[in-house]
Amino acid sequence: MIVNEIFRSIQGESTYAGLPCTFIRLTGCNLRCSWCDTTFAYHTGREMREEQVLGIIKEYPLDLIEITGGEPLFQHHTPALCAKLLNLGACVLLETNGSLDISVIPQQVIRIVDIKCPGSGEADAMDWANIGRLRRQDEVKFVITNRTDFDYAVDVIEKYDLLIKCAVLLAPAYGRIHSHEIAEWILTSALPVRLQLQLHKFIWSPDQRRV
Repeated sequence: MIVNEIFRSIQGESTYAGLPCTFIRLTGCNLRCSWCDTTFAYHTGREMREEQVLGIIKEYPLDLIEITGGEPLFQHHTPALCAKLLNLGACVLLETNGSLDISVIPQQVIRIVDIKCPGSGEADAMDWANIGRLRRQDEVKFVITNRTDFDYAVDVIEKYDLLIKCAVLLAPAYGRIHSHEIAEWILTSALPVRLQLQLHKFIWSPDQRRV
């Protein structure tokens, strides 16, 4: 597989935000979202065998591990890597853009599915069958750039009864919208969704790598 980077940091997103986490960032993505903050992972990386990845991972605490990208499901070795990480006893998260079949991932993995809003430019790429593949432990995220995106997210949440399926998070696109705007919309809507801020960008520089 092609690996962009492996690093230890504080988890900045999802309901696991604030916890120490080891990240495996894979190279390559099939989408080009307008607000993407990991464009460096589109192409750059080095080829590694699964055993090499596991060798590096074992140097860190095996508590929480996230496989991200890019788009991790863009590489066909990802399900096998997930299974091997689970066998090590780790809690494994996988962040995916929602356009590819999430059912290929082992059941114990917590899948964080990004449902693309119109502001991303990739709303038509969603594999809507993934909604039916969600489990209670999974999470769904909407990145919001404006009120249109928020209204779109609300429509999707209500249409697919997402609140009874899994945790639902709304995240401001960094630098595109103020978080207090989304907070006010959430309060007005009375929906029990979680406002997700990218915690790591408040701890370190937003442009700093390996965070």
